[in-house]
Amino acid sequence: MPVLQDKAVLVTGAGAGIGRATALAMAAEGAIVAAADIDLAAAERTAGQAAGNSRRAIAIEADCGDVASIDAMVARAVTELGRLDVIVNNAGVTRYAYIMDLTEADWDRIHRVNAKGVFFCLQRAAREMIKQFETDGAGGRIINIASISGRGYAGASNAAYAASKGAVISLTKMAAQQLGRYNINVNAICPGVTRTELGARNAITRAAERGITVEQLLAEQEAGIPIRRANTPDDIAAMAVFLASPGSRNVTGQSHNVDGGLVPS
Repeated sequence: MPVLQDKAVLVTGAGAGIGRATALAMAAEGAIVAAADIDLAAAERTAGQAAGNSRRAIAIEADCGDVASIDAMVARAVTELGRLDVIVNNAGVTRYAYIMDLTEADWDRIHRVNAKGVFFCLQRAAREMIKQFETDGAGGRIINIASISGRGYAGASNAAYAASKGAVISLTKMAAQQLGRYNINVNAICPGVTRTELGARNAITRAAERGITVEQLLAEQEAGIPIRRANTPDDIAAMAVFLASPGSRNVTGQSHNVDGGLVPS
């Protein structure tokens, strides 16, 4: 039997990259999936692919920097899926910038989604999971997508982004301590260099700034990774599936690097 058979899973930022790969991996393991994204058409494409695995899937339009939108997203997921067993807080934003070029608008935009949004998605999902614990003892799993940037990785896209992901790592530890009594596991994944659409856009800016080709930049990045290869979104999705699975029932409060050995934990 698939390890997530009939589990209700909500993935934010599911329209592309890590979020899309995670939603599809969860569906492949038997989950029923709510794919949420600010781009409804992208969410619908992911939900359609997930449903193509003969699993039920829905698409939800949501702005994960807006608390009212977060509330509506979780409420709809619970109404349509019947419960909420797992949430993957993946939605995030960034841009490549030198520390002295960052503006207040940059800080606010990045932290609105990456820090504030993750917190309120976690809190809103936990409300549902606490109810489930009080009804049947099930609780739930909360998986936050952080980054090795939050651990001091020098190649972070910018300092505001690094700060936002450091906040996610700290939030994960605190939430695990306070929600454990309700059988809620809270963990984070810290991706390293990952080949996504967002990463590709940042690579163009980085390469242009240095006067090298994108291909040269990518080769340099991979040469610095001990295992000599960057992540694909599927590498992150595989860790998310594990953290949602029965095999991780006693794993909580942890932030797991998936980075090929690039940064010490």
